[in-house]
Amino acid sequence: MKETKRKSFYYPEIPVFLIGIPFISAFNYFLTYSNIRPNLFLLITFTVDTVQGYLAWLAVRLLIIYLDKRIPYSPKPFRRIGIQILTTTLLGLFIIASSTELVSWVAKSKPAPLSFYTVDLLIISIWFWVINGFYIGIYFYRQWENLEQEKQKTQIEKPGILVKKGNQSLLVKFEDIFLFTINTDYVQLTDREGRKFLLDQSLDKIEKQLPPTDFLRVNRKYILHRQIIKGFQRIENGKLLVSIIFPTDSPAELTVSRTKAPTFKQWFLPQ
Repeated sequence: MKETKRKSFYYPEIPVFLIGIPFISAFNYFLTYSNIRPNLFLLITFTVDTVQGYLAWLAVRLLIIYLDKRIPYSPKPFRRIGIQILTTTLLGLFIIASSTELVSWVAKSKPAPLSFYTVDLLIISIWFWVINGFYIGIYFYRQWENLEQEKQKTQIEKPGILVKKGNQSLLVKFEDIFLFTINTDYVQLTDREGRKFLLDQSLDKIEKQLPPTDFLRVNRKYILHRQIIKGFQRIENGKLLVSIIFPTDSPAELTVSRTKAPTFKQWFLPQ
């Protein structure tokens, strides 16, 4: 089987900046110049500025990846953030300033105007703060995402759901659970013996704790174990009518919406 290419930790950074940098260059023109006329000179200068933007962003990206290895966020995230913003901004401005001076000497045989350093670089420095905000935000989002995945993995590896009966805490194994349903303000668990337990978690949170091969949320109100489903039939508007074999005070048949129907069929009748 062909392996899927691993995405960058900071994905979708590359497509975002490949598309975004030309827009940043255009926006800088509107901030800097009051009278812009489309001509060949504008096209050339815009292209040069965009290439400079790509070079500066690439250098900043490589520096951030280097800092990830040498100065990680943990255990002092604010120190790392301060170092990253300072060093990446200085590096980016150095690349922009040095390349601008080079272009100015090649094209005009004189240095860049003073206004470039007093106005343009100040505006450009703000964009490097924006770039840092993007990378820092993505980093903490990925950390949260990994934490949630680990939490879900740990929950799924547990053998069942912890319930309370009086002062006791009981573990109901997954294979002994038949269904979950919303009962007024609580979620009710029903096991194979017909016992009912009230849980103080939402149906959304419980769904994340269950083995997805055995349990499925068939609609807004019910999560069913595979073992209590007798079968299903198609009804109007692409909906499904699911028959339940377990005798409870729940309906003997439950409706699955048109949008949920393909997921149910794939889960109940895996290929």
